[in-house]
Amino acid sequence: MSIALLFPGQGSQTPDMLDRLPDHPAVQQTLEEVSAELGYDVRTLDSPEALQSTVPVQLALLTAGVAAARALEHEGLIPEAVAGLSVGAFGAAVHAGVLTLSDAIRLVKQRAELMEQNSPAGYGLTAIVGLNEDQVAALIGEANTPAEPVYLGNVNSAEQIVISGSLTGMQKVSRAALQAGARKAERLDVAVLSHSPLLQPVADALLQTLQNIPLRPPRVTYVGNVKARPLRKAEDIAWDLANNIAHGVRWYETTIVLHELGCTLYIETPPGHVLTNLAKQSIPEVKSIALAETSLTYIVQQVSRRGP
Repeated sequence: MSIALLFPGQGSQTPDMLDRLPDHPAVQQTLEEVSAELGYDVRTLDSPEALQSTVPVQLALLTAGVAAARALEHEGLIPEAVAGLSVGAFGAAVHAGVLTLSDAIRLVKQRAELMEQNSPAGYGLTAIVGLNEDQVAALIGEANTPAEPVYLGNVNSAEQIVISGSLTGMQKVSRAALQAGARKAERLDVAVLSHSPLLQPVADALLQTLQNIPLRPPRVTYVGNVKARPLRKAEDIAWDLANNIAHGVRWYETTIVLHELGCTLYIETPPGHVLTNLAKQSIPEVKSIALAETSLTYIVQQVSRRGP
């Protein structure tokens, strides 16, 4: 059985998510490693108060993803490929061996801080459900203006599209989308702007930092965010890590590519299940499991029953 390991992005965080990770030595070791790197107990990052800020959210998500992935691998579940949505891509890069966990912590901290500093007031993200990418892109073309910009963001599934930009611009697109038959147009609870060309300065700063970090070729296939293609060179993965914040994530295509690579089981690391649900919608013939909704033992048993 070929496994694809999926790392969720911002929006999947929940209070006490680090305390609910599997009770496993690899998890404990990872929590201690992150705490030593940060200089304080990483478990303080998942309180309801801490999760109001982008920096703790992204660091906690990185920690949860890497810890769970290490526990899975310790039990013999070695992925054929990895992919992460937005900040989840950094956990994927760590598990692929491209980045050390220490360097990923540094990068994610810088990323989150710069996002907070560069996110203009009156901007955000909205999810539109029930229209395809071309339909949403056409509505954006009608609504977008220099004063009230709105952009195509993440393509999560064939009919779940995230837009980013000014609140007024997004409201125009949302109203038009509902009139065109969308089932839902919902503002996302994300404190900072992301996946917008307005954040290209953040991407440029991250790429500059990555140029001074030793990178290694991936030991498994890494599927990128920006172009949804298998990446097997460290420099290509570095570009993708830096630039996903200024571009939309083509997640729907990512799930398809993982299937084309031969992956027959998708496992989502904690704390989320959004990527699992999206995979079930997009490729129902592939088995998709969220570790946050089951146990490590159950997943190991599922793999053992299905065989190689």
